[in-house]
Amino acid sequence: MRPVRDRRREAAALYEYPEHLRSEIDTLPRAPGVYTFHGPQGDVLPLYIGTSVDIRGRVMDHFRTPEEAMLLRQARRISHVRTAGDIGAQLLETQMIKAQSPLYNRRLRSTTRQFSLQLHRGKVTVVKSAEIDPARALVVYGLYSSSRSAMSALRRIADDQRLCYTLIGIERGVAGRPCFRAMLKQCAGACHGAETLGDHEERLRAALEDRQVSAWPWRGPVALEERGADMRQYHVVLDWQYLGSADNLTAARRIRGTTGQFDRDAYRILQVPILGGMHKIVQLAA
Repeated sequence: MRPVRDRRREAAALYEYPEHLRSEIDTLPRAPGVYTFHGPQGDVLPLYIGTSVDIRGRVMDHFRTPEEAMLLRQARRISHVRTAGDIGAQLLETQMIKAQSPLYNRRLRSTTRQFSLQLHRGKVTVVKSAEIDPARALVVYGLYSSSRSAMSALRRIADDQRLCYTLIGIERGVAGRPCFRAMLKQCAGACHGAETLGDHEERLRAALEDRQVSAWPWRGPVALEERGADMRQYHVVLDWQYLGSADNLTAARRIRGTTGQFDRDAYRILQVPILGGMHKIVQLAA
């Protein structure tokens, strides 16, 4: 199979402005939301789903990109959904991509695997989301798509902070004896007494702190209010999972849903808006 880069070059060489889509631009607003390129199969299998605070401007960027010639040739129409702002657009985009699996989207695909780091008595272990709920766990760090990526992150932290691979559980060693990295001056020496175990664990906790997954701060669902220039939405969230949006609180209270596997994409989008105090948060009946 030819490399993706070669196929992209060939597509770019065949680029022609998508005249058949020119009329579609007229229907697109200069406003936040989600847009979808539909191919011959229509709504059954979308080609691409994207988001922008300026839908029309972003779609026009696609038209100017020769590397997307294949997508543009296959597209038959472009639909869109307005949102009040960027938060709602991002949430809707992730929801639509996971539900519809568009052909050209590579990120935000639904995943059944989720891993985090957990610290206990100075040692770090990789845990699966099926074994622990990151929405409620207070000592879980990071959200990773594989055990390998979680361990790679831990190694980077250990390297940056001169932590001992043996003590944190990356490698095996003999108690009281210098590890290999200590002999290379890459470990501060907690493995052989040059640093106290307490100081070592404190440095480890400090290094992990900014990766800590925040526990869900309410007992039930909440509505995050987002206001735009001409639109207002209430995004309903429970256990860091997005359940849906409504244009008023009465409709928001009718939104129901059950939480399942922790959604790291929703968490990434929502953590700062919900905890940052910049948006109105309304508690809904559980």
